[in-house]
Amino acid sequence: MTADGLKGRAILLCVSGSIAAYKACEVARLLVKAGARVRVAMTRSAVRFVSPLTFQALTGAAVSSDLFHSQQELTAGHIAQADAADLIVVAPATAHLLGAARLGLADDVVLAALLAARGPVLFAPAMNERMWAHAAVQENVRVLRERGARFVGPNAGEMAEAGHVGMGRLAEPEEILAAVRAALGPRDLTGKKVVITAGPTREHLDPVRFLSNPSSGKMGFAIAEAACDRGAEVVLISGPVALTDPPHARVVRVVTAEEMLAVTRREAAGAHVLVMAAAVADQRAEKRATHKVSKKPGAETVSLVRTEDILLTLAAEWERTPSRPIVVGFAAETERVIERAKEKLSRKRMDLIVANDVSRNDAGFGTEENAATILDQGGGAEEISRVKKRVLADRVLDRVVLLIAKRA
Repeated sequence: MTADGLKGRAILLCVSGSIAAYKACEVARLLVKAGARVRVAMTRSAVRFVSPLTFQALTGAAVSSDLFHSQQELTAGHIAQADAADLIVVAPATAHLLGAARLGLADDVVLAALLAARGPVLFAPAMNERMWAHAAVQENVRVLRERGARFVGPNAGEMAEAGHVGMGRLAEPEEILAAVRAALGPRDLTGKKVVITAGPTREHLDPVRFLSNPSSGKMGFAIAEAACDRGAEVVLISGPVALTDPPHARVVRVVTAEEMLAVTRREAAGAHVLVMAAAVADQRAEKRATHKVSKKPGAETVSLVRTEDILLTLAAEWERTPSRPIVVGFAAETERVIERAKEKLSRKRMDLIVANDVSRNDAGFGTEENAATILDQGGGAEEISRVKKRVLADRVLDRVVLLIAKRA
């Protein structure tokens, strides 16, 4: 979505009772600054943390906080607010609110608006890390996702309670703004099949030891989520990772490079786009031991052979076919990053390659952010400074959409 993509869009910002409610003030400010028309609804407990007058000053609109306030319901009732909203954003969304929303309860302005909503809903959870990890809360989140709700966060960090650290912090206002843009963004991949590989592969030496790398899969999963948001039919081929499957994507799990090649070959047939974000192991054991190898005195050696290069193999096969997908690759390097990425772009006949320096501590493997340069076959280079991986995902897909248009 362009910088002014929120101009004139109607956002209903719902605030529930959490110490994190003060951050919703910044969310409201950012939305207004982006050109959105913002109205605010607050639960009874939310007004004990932040005054409705604060949100009224930030948005220039009356705030709804009482389901039985005759004047509020007459001028901006919960049904009218839900009907008028292009998107409902709940920030913060407490454990209580998530449970009540799942059950369809409607005993305050916010819950009543959620029950009346027909458009998209974005939840930004905030709660103690133990509450977030509770099976009941996770079940509520799962059900709401299945019904079409979107989520941003929570993040990991220190809780309001002294000594508590973990997952449960409200996403930062800038992250929530990015999620709003994504929820209201273009559906420019509708009707397109996008295949994405993600995560590491593992090449076993014996039943309990393997060769691999530190890839978390977060970049590939972010691209899958972004492609789903843009209307694509998404197939995500993932190596072993500890991530939740993106809603609406079909996920195929693999372990080895050989398995990833076989599934990618099958799924890429007829696909419009192939994004190779996986960090595929380059070597495997020449012979895999059938039992755990015990320690032995003296030096030990392992004979390695190269795994088959997935993109190079597919590129050779596509030369014999009338069409092939648009191909995006990743070059995870620690030195001469751009030079090596350009060589891979040419040799593997990709349309785009995303080059990133994985020796950095603040971007790359295992982090929430990435910094990269997107290179194309025409010699173009778009440098992207450190951003959330979801932001980078959309930047990559923006380029893909342009290539699709050129082929049309």
